[in-house]
Amino acid sequence: MIAVVKTVSEVKKQVSEWKRIGLSVGLVPTMGFLHEGHVSLINRAVEENDRVVVSDFVNPRQFSSSEDLETYPRNLEKDVSICGQAGADLVFNPEVDEMYPDDFCSSVSMTGLQNELCGKSRPGHFGGVCTVVCKLFNIVSPDRAYFGEKDAQQLAIIRHMVKDLNMNVEIVGCPTVREADGLAKSSRNSYLNEEERRASAVLYRALCAGRDLILAGERDCSRVTAVMKSVVDEEPLAEIDYIDIVDAFTIEKTEAAEGDILMAMAVYIGKTRLIDNLFMRI
Repeated sequence: MIAVVKTVSEVKKQVSEWKRIGLSVGLVPTMGFLHEGHVSLINRAVEENDRVVVSDFVNPRQFSSSEDLETYPRNLEKDVSICGQAGADLVFNPEVDEMYPDDFCSSVSMTGLQNELCGKSRPGHFGGVCTVVCKLFNIVSPDRAYFGEKDAQQLAIIRHMVKDLNMNVEIVGCPTVREADGLAKSSRNSYLNEEERRASAVLYRALCAGRDLILAGERDCSRVTAVMKSVVDEEPLAEIDYIDIVDAFTIEKTEAAEGDILMAMAVYIGKTRLIDNLFMRI
């Protein structure tokens, strides 16, 4: 039966016992309200490790005061069931004061990679991500940690943090899981009403339009993004936050579609902000 653990000390004790007998440990960091995308991460972790820990923690440090921390969807009972069915061994579900006690005063920051895409419209977000992920790595001491490629900027930032700080963990990126109409699986999809849900398919249509243009030989990124924006603008319920093409590893804007690139976007459907991306190697 899967264990649900609330404290750092309990996690450390369990992981120490696993490590003592030579077992490898995989970590899947999540903010809960799990869906098929998370399941794909857990499945991969189960395949590649002897034991798997899933963290289920809505991290307040990656939300601004104007964002949806209080309304972010939560369902621990369902999450635990999903984790158990997928083969995970332990769910770490701490309270906020367990992760950030009253005297907590440290953080992990990064320059460069957070300056574009979501970093522009969500200042401080990636600092909060890096801080909680660093804490989870120190608590769980995983051999491998699993992240979805849907959050491509986050994945690039975490990989860079691990390299910069000489962390002894392998970062594994896993492909985006999509609905039949192409919408990337996301916990925030639950905010969408029926009309908004239909409209949300425009994100993937726009990405595909950009991809097809590049495959047809277009290399001018400004022309590609103009086409992608025109696709989104055709949907009345959609409002663009950003649509950009960047280097897949440095997250810097690129003028020419060459090498490893990331077509990335954030679009509001009604009041819900959705992100998506496609990686291309030219």
